[in-house]
Amino acid sequence: QVQLVESGGGLVQAGGSLRLSCAASGRTFSSYAMGWFRQAPGKEREFVAGISWSGGSTYYADSVKGRFTISRDNAKNTVYLQMNRLTPKDTAIYYCAGNTYSSTDPDEYAYWGQGTQVTVSS
Repeated sequence: QVQLVESGGGLVQAGGSLRLSCAASGRTFSSYAMGWFRQAPGKEREFVAGISWSGGSTYYADSVKGRFTISRDNAKNTVYLQMNRLTPKDTAIYYCAGNTYSSTDPDEYAYWGQGTQVTVSS
């Protein structure tokens, strides 16, 4: 089993940057593909970025491609989301999630953190 805890969210002005972290507990963290998802009020949870268990493959939603970067450090049991050139449309609760295989579908992920709020002001 894996427990996930997000951190690094906050309030930032448009054009600014934040780095989110997701700390995982569990001895099998390195075997899980990881993803970042976000959910704005009144909307469904959507895929943001994903990374394979080895870190060799990454993939992004079109809305964040070129601005966000996902990475992982298996030695530290941590996955990151570097967010640059933020806009108000990026405002949401951001969640990290783990799965036994790479996917963009939140319904397929087995493990979830509690989320961290990101608010981008104009």
